[in-house]
Amino acid sequence: MSDLRKVIIDGQEIEVPGAMTLIQACEEAGIEIPRFCYHERLSIAGNCRMCLVEVVGGPPKPAASCAMQVKDLRPGPEGQPPVVKTNSPMVKKAREGVMEFLLINHPLDCPICDQGGECDLQDQAMAYGVDFSRFREPKRAVDDLDLGPLVETHMTRCISCTRCVRFTTEVAGIHQMGQTGRGEDAEITAYLGETLDSNLQGNIIDLCPVGALVSKPYAFTARPWELTKTESIDVMDALGSNIRVDTKGREVMRFLPRNHDGVNEEWISDKTRFVWDGLRRQRLDRPYVRENGKLRAATWPEALAVAADKIKGASKLAGLVGDLTPVEAAYGLKQLIEGQGGVVESRTDGAKLPAGNRSAYVGNVAIEEIDTAKSILLVGTNPREEAPVLNARIRKAWLSGAQVSLIGAGVDLTYEYDHLGTDRAALDAARVDDDTIVIVGQGALNEADGEAVLAAAMGLSGRMLVLHTAAGRVGAMDVGAVAPNGMADIDGADVVYNLGADEIEIADGAFVIYQGSHGDRGAHRADVILPGAAYTEEQGLFVNTEGRPQLALRAGFAPGEAKENWAILRALSAELDATQPWDTLAQLRQALVAEVPHLEAIDEVPENDWKPLKRGTLGKADFRNVIKDFYLTNPIARASELMAQLSADAKARATARMAAE
Repeated sequence: MSDLRKVIIDGQEIEVPGAMTLIQACEEAGIEIPRFCYHERLSIAGNCRMCLVEVVGGPPKPAASCAMQVKDLRPGPEGQPPVVKTNSPMVKKAREGVMEFLLINHPLDCPICDQGGECDLQDQAMAYGVDFSRFREPKRAVDDLDLGPLVETHMTRCISCTRCVRFTTEVAGIHQMGQTGRGEDAEITAYLGETLDSNLQGNIIDLCPVGALVSKPYAFTARPWELTKTESIDVMDALGSNIRVDTKGREVMRFLPRNHDGVNEEWISDKTRFVWDGLRRQRLDRPYVRENGKLRAATWPEALAVAADKIKGASKLAGLVGDLTPVEAAYGLKQLIEGQGGVVESRTDGAKLPAGNRSAYVGNVAIEEIDTAKSILLVGTNPREEAPVLNARIRKAWLSGAQVSLIGAGVDLTYEYDHLGTDRAALDAARVDDDTIVIVGQGALNEADGEAVLAAAMGLSGRMLVLHTAAGRVGAMDVGAVAPNGMADIDGADVVYNLGADEIEIADGAFVIYQGSHGDRGAHRADVILPGAAYTEEQGLFVNTEGRPQLALRAGFAPGEAKENWAILRALSAELDATQPWDTLAQLRQALVAEVPHLEAIDEVPENDWKPLKRGTLGKADFRNVIKDFYLTNPIARASELMAQLSADAKARATARMAAE
């Protein structure tokens, strides 16, 4: 990298780019600088003054290391590299002074504060605080804000670091938070007392370095040291956000984001973060068999025997792979159903995604490439609802000067875009540069002319990303869980094995075996119910929308008699006298990887050979977006009381009449 500068930090000489700030240079040297307002993904505010360091030969006062660049430092008298000290007496005194100021008005409520145990202020007060205060004035108090059902506020604890304001404005793209007043009267507040209208707002809970913004649903339920922490992958959308599942005993207490620069950076959507109460309600915890029109509880041997009996006697057998299905279960189902002469389909919404051509059903662009894109074209998609964290990435590119265009229904995406039209004709007329990233949504692909739309999108530029809405879809297509004629091959089946597909209606007349975790639409239609594990209760591979295989680890156990999905299919295969050749998940994965080698490269995005489709005849219709209600897209979300409340609030906001000015 050009413009490298030498700098000596605490006696250690390092070479870093001149544009780096001192706080980043110190991190390069392995020295941790305390901070409250600085955050590497937000703009620099420089207002907490906790990161003070001493610049030797500079002004005789400490400097804020987050707001000073390495290139601003003056070299020594003989041209020696500039010297920075992070542990001198001046720095120690300055940091203790800042900490004392911060604690003047801070309430002494650590024992009841939800942030206790993971609070930056607590940690840094231990390191830089003093054991007494020189201030005898009464502490100031501030009224709490009502930001909605997700974020609980205790504004007396606020230290005005403005991280929440910068996040909501820069990343989430809403302008409801800001700071008013000066000095002692300065407070962070919401514009006209509005609640936050964003599906990324939960991230300000993680950003808050004190207990001023905490999670309302999680409040007073657990302490961080009581929780077992498991790394996993989110399935609420197809982005594959990296998450941490915190469990207490058998209960999932909360979801937190994990940092992954290539996928979700360190943000997650509100549905991802707060859906955990849906894992407790409406659960299927024992097998059921329908007799005389009513479901009755049954034993596993009984339910498996009925299912096997029906599968053996089927004249037309079909399998459906649901949206939240891990790759192993999709592979097990394909092997089971095709072994009995049936067909399996994972494109349950009718999306015209061509099997076998990975460049057409995934694309050839990594999510990370959006950051540096010069121009982006969205076709038949509303990324703000379909993948909110991906939408924040597009917004980031837009802030850096990218030109964004949209063909499809006009919606508020939190950034400006050129609206090129709403129908197929606009797509036909579109002309873009070769380096434009074309992002195609499922709304463009699940109509009758979906394949022609996909061919037209592939013809626009050599760079395309298919934005999926189902977390399990790409993995299921990778293992070939596709019927030759799509959902048309499922029609008329007399036995349907439904593996968690809750978004479709199955015609009357078919005998339905439902395997899933929640009592949703699929279970209501079922004749046999085999209770499976949810995504936090079994290990599973999920391939995200850019084609990156990721591993979700098990954080807890399925309730009652429910079993892991692959194990149910393995048990059923034995009943069918077609025992699958694996007894453990590891053996199943070996068989899977032998057939689909790229699934072995966990967390790597495979290169897809670019194979454009032949141009077809486009229809005349407008593009429609697939998500009607962001908060209720899958059985887990529909079982969540909180998601139901958020959905109702969103509807109320959409229909609220504004008074004429």
